[in-house]
Amino acid sequence: MATMAVRDGVGGMIAGWRKARRLSQLALAGDSGISARHLSFLESGRSKPSREMVLRLCEALEVPLRERNDFLLAAGYAPLFRESDYEAPEMEEALAALRLILGQHDPMPAVAMDTRWNYVMVNRAYAAFMSLLEPGVVPGGPIIPLDLIREPRPNQLRLLCQPGGYRRICSNWTEVVPVMLARIAAEVHNDADEGRRSLLAECLAYPGVPPLKRGPEGAAGSGQLIIPVEIGQGAGRIRMFSTVATLGTAQDIILRDLRIEMFHPASPGDLKRIMAQAGSNS
Repeated sequence: MATMAVRDGVGGMIAGWRKARRLSQLALAGDSGISARHLSFLESGRSKPSREMVLRLCEALEVPLRERNDFLLAAGYAPLFRESDYEAPEMEEALAALRLILGQHDPMPAVAMDTRWNYVMVNRAYAAFMSLLEPGVVPGGPIIPLDLIREPRPNQLRLLCQPGGYRRICSNWTEVVPVMLARIAAEVHNDADEGRRSLLAECLAYPGVPPLKRGPEGAAGSGQLIIPVEIGQGAGRIRMFSTVATLGTAQDIILRDLRIEMFHPASPGDLKRIMAQAGSNS
C-alpha cells in the first residue's frame, strides 16, 4: 500500500490505506464496527484512536503486521508484534511444525517462502524438482529437504524467470509465467515493500520473459481459474496445481509473512505418475 511515514500521523495513515484499498469511509466504518463520523474524526486528527481501535482498523484494512507496528507508533503506543529470526531459539517449535506440514505432503511438492518469495524450507519432492535445474542456478549449497535454508536463499520468482530455472523443466512455461507475474504485479501494486517491486522489475527484464499484458491493478492473467504446471514431456508428463496457505493467527511478523505452497495432482493419472516416480526414487 502507499507508504505512510509515522510523522504523517495515524489519521493520515488510516486515510492512505483506506484509499489504497479503495474503500469509502462508510465501508471501512462498517467493517470496523464504528460510525462513519467517528472514522472521519480519526482520519482528520480530531479524535485519537485507542490502541484497540488502531488494531481493529488495521485488521479491517488487512495491514501487514510490520506496518501495524508503525500505526501503533504513530498513535503513541508501543509496538505489539515482534520480528524474530528463523535461527532464534524461540523459532524452534514453529520450524518443527513447518517440517511436519511439509513432510506430510510428500510425495507431492511443497515449499515455504518468506514475503519476498525466498525459500525457507522445502520437502523431499520439491527438492527433487530443484535438482533438475541447471547447475549453479540455485545459490548456496545443496538443498536438504526439511532443513532450514540459510542465506543466500533461492528465490521463486528468479528461478521462475531466469534461464536455466523452472523454464528448463516446465513444459508449459510460456502459459504459466504470464499468469504468475500478473498475479504478483497485482499483489505488489503500491506495496510498502520496495524490495518486492524491485524483484518483480528484475524478473520482467530476464530474456524471454513476456511483458505484463495488463496494468497491475487489473492484472487477471488469461482468465482461467487454474492453469496447471506441467513438468516433463510425453507420457511421463505430470500436471499439478498449487494452493497457498498462511499462518494467519501468528503474532510474529516472520511467521505471519510465511507462505506455504503445496502442489496437488491435476488428475488421477497425474497422481499415479507421481506415486510411481516417488516409489522409484525411494
